[in-house]
Amino acid sequence: MSDRVNYLSYFYGSITREEAEDFLKQAGMADGLYLLRQSRNFLGGYALSLSNDKTCYHYTIEKQMSGHYAIAGGKNHNSPVDVCEYHAENSDGLVCLLKKPCNRPHGIQPKVGPFEDLKDQLIREYVQMTWNLEGQALEQAIISQKPQLEKLIATTAHERMPWFHGKKSREDSEACMLRGPRTNGKFLIRDRDSNGSYALCLLHEGKPYHYRIDRDKTGKLSIQDGKKFDTLWQMVDHYCHKSDGLLRVLTEPCSNPDHPVDTFGLMPAPPVPSNHPRKPSSVDRSNSAKNVNPYVSRPQRMPGEAGEGARRDMPMDSNVYESPYADPEELKEKTLYLKQDSLILEEKELGSGNFGTVKKGIYKMRKKDISVAVKVLKSNDPAVKDELMKEAHFMHQLDNPYIVRMIGICERECLMLVMELAEQGQLNKFLQAHKDVITITNVVELVHQVSMGMRYLEEKNYVHRDLAARNVLLVTQHYAKISDFGLSKAINAEENYYKAKTTGKWPLKWYAPESINFSKFSSKSDVWSFGVMMWEAFTFGQKPYKGKKIQEVLPMLENNERLESPARCPPEMYELMKDCWTLNAADRPGFVTVEHRLRDFHYTISKE
Repeated sequence: MSDRVNYLSYFYGSITREEAEDFLKQAGMADGLYLLRQSRNFLGGYALSLSNDKTCYHYTIEKQMSGHYAIAGGKNHNSPVDVCEYHAENSDGLVCLLKKPCNRPHGIQPKVGPFEDLKDQLIREYVQMTWNLEGQALEQAIISQKPQLEKLIATTAHERMPWFHGKKSREDSEACMLRGPRTNGKFLIRDRDSNGSYALCLLHEGKPYHYRIDRDKTGKLSIQDGKKFDTLWQMVDHYCHKSDGLLRVLTEPCSNPDHPVDTFGLMPAPPVPSNHPRKPSSVDRSNSAKNVNPYVSRPQRMPGEAGEGARRDMPMDSNVYESPYADPEELKEKTLYLKQDSLILEEKELGSGNFGTVKKGIYKMRKKDISVAVKVLKSNDPAVKDELMKEAHFMHQLDNPYIVRMIGICERECLMLVMELAEQGQLNKFLQAHKDVITITNVVELVHQVSMGMRYLEEKNYVHRDLAARNVLLVTQHYAKISDFGLSKAINAEENYYKAKTTGKWPLKWYAPESINFSKFSSKSDVWSFGVMMWEAFTFGQKPYKGKKIQEVLPMLENNERLESPARCPPEMYELMKDCWTLNAADRPGFVTVEHRLRDFHYTISKE
């Protein structure tokens, strides 16, 4: 993962306050000498260490719920780097201006935190156990949701630690502590009550002592109103380095004898939050003992999410993340043509187009009923019917979490295409209606998901030819799917493009110059359209080239003029748009590159 902060010469990673002071002293302790380090208290937070008058001062840069960064009582900034740049010109509460960065000595890399080495393994295991995903669906879940999963895993990671004993009584915890070696600093943590408080049991001079760990209204944990932490593992890491009010530092974990050990000899199986029922396996759907997870945690609040005890739904929570035919029993009856009595059409109209209307419906499968969107043909015009059939045959071959799947065709008095339901509707309209509450991080997340779906199409040698924000549908605020494949075509792998023989009502303002001029379509022309779709997303649903006719737009493009950067758009995202709008198709990035750049930026801003 590419993390911009890691590349800063004055960023030291997860070092302690004492280590920061040592580095400043080695560099001479000049007034205004400073370094940046990762917060060991708060998820996604940082700390600024500054020397002045031969004394070290430390300031926490906490990540706000809005996604901004601020030193307590100070101004909000978009990133920790912006905080440092601001305080290089304004002391604004600091003891002095930031004057000179204390760069890392040669050969010293940012220190990796105690959770970093385990998180990738924990994320993979958590996704496998919680959603029972395999293959491409598993990999894409991890890729697209890694920033959110990191936060979720961080808040439940203590349940995998050997020192965590769960719901154990005070008496039982003391008995456990007194078994085996009675090492000073031996410790365990247990649940104290259902309100999210815990208890730390610490051995000192052969006697166990108990400390209450409380959770405040913001979800932060502390011992006796002391230093606050986002997670228990951060608290334990802190008190392993300094006593800070305890009788002594924590030294040796008192292992929980009731926890089974995993193959790595580290921790028990990952927990499944009690507010997220475990999805049955597509292979084994029985309720046998082997499918029961004995470690069920209380509902967790993800940092930055509103509501006590709640967490944001992820794409994998939706019944349209995996194919409805993921169950082998359902797969037996998969067919393009559906039985007439298997579809119940509701009166609710979701939208309309040249072909007819889109209505909500219920499709009765072998073992379950699923909500669907139904394209209802308004006439039996053979030409329109033929186009709809081509779309159906094309879409029926696609299976990707970020593409609307075709369930099948139902023929009654008129032809109907049955597809997955994305109830939040078109991306452009959703962003227009919610522009005051949608964050840029949320926009990046959705755009990245679209790039994953387009990468899949590129790998399958398909061109979309109508990629725009209106053809990206939202299942939830955090889950996007590509739709409307009416213009899509398979391309010859040897030629790498499709040449349209006839023109029609084409979305020319989204088209690459070679598509407008020569009717040539390829994955690279889809990349151009993707750049325009990105611009729509970062303008929160505005129309590109508004007020201009296509006859005015084409000369602009050939003259190397492009849409201007949206007001709230990060510069990295506008640079990607401009690369998508490279005039020569051969010089444009492919979707593999586009997806990786979006992924890196998504991970970075989700951490910052």
